[in-house]
Amino acid sequence: MIEINNVSKSYGTQMAVKNLSLRMQEHEVFGMVGTNGAGKTTLLRMMCGVLTPDEGEIRIDDQIVTDNPIAKSKLFFIPDDPYYFPNSTPLEMGEYYASVYPEFDMQRFLHLLTNFQLDKKRKISGFSKGMKKQLAIIIGISARTKYLFCDETFDGLDPVMRQATKSLFAKDMEERGLTPILTSHNLRELEDICDHVGLLHQGGALLSKDINDMKLSIQKVQVVFANEEQQQKFEKQCDVLIHKQQGKLHIYTVRKSRAELEMIMGGISNIFCEMLPLTLEEIFISETEVVGYDIRKIILA
Repeated sequence: MIEINNVSKSYGTQMAVKNLSLRMQEHEVFGMVGTNGAGKTTLLRMMCGVLTPDEGEIRIDDQIVTDNPIAKSKLFFIPDDPYYFPNSTPLEMGEYYASVYPEFDMQRFLHLLTNFQLDKKRKISGFSKGMKKQLAIIIGISARTKYLFCDETFDGLDPVMRQATKSLFAKDMEERGLTPILTSHNLRELEDICDHVGLLHQGGALLSKDINDMKLSIQKVQVVFANEEQQQKFEKQCDVLIHKQQGKLHIYTVRKSRAELEMIMGGISNIFCEMLPLTLEEIFISETEVVGYDIRKIILA
């Protein structure tokens, strides 16, 4: 488990991370979302020991990361803009990382290079941004660390490569207990892979919740009531988070389980009623508005 306890980090007068606390469980995909400047990259660099917090501490499996080679050996960090040695080839970078990470799987590394159609002897300087990101992901997976930190993981990848990367993560999670930590400024990128999502804003954690818990506790329904009295009856029984109206059609996002909502609707006289699936984006909009923020202005604009 990764524990981030009251961590702060500033660059001169600019506060990048402020009193931030998070818990990241093993064998789950944890996604951190937020706009540029929200503190995601700074937090990841502190988590892997590249930066030292000004205040607070970060623990990996109950070991403080700062100046701790044992804790650092459990993680691999894939930055948004991966660095490679000048004039190096994928094979040379693989050999270098194999000398750093004892568990590095060279056979799998070469196999993945072939699958991703990356020439092991071609100069990396001639690769596109997407190809460089693919190579970084292949190296990270082949290092076989317990934790894999990925900054803007899917940025620069085409849809096919994005799906291939997600499949790699899923395979290693199942076979060896990999725990990926992903950052993105796009909720939609993380929706189909993350178990838990944290929303960072202005250096702090605005929200951190299990996706399944969020989906089970919030429902969306569109309904045409028989009359205004039935509408009032419905609203008294539900914790309404969002209400929109289009003519006679009312669209509600409410904090109820599906079974509870179905029971309520069974006692409401209506002309039309339909339960609607909620996207992660809609769930976050609902949750953040409850705590006084409009996520559409923060992250979805």
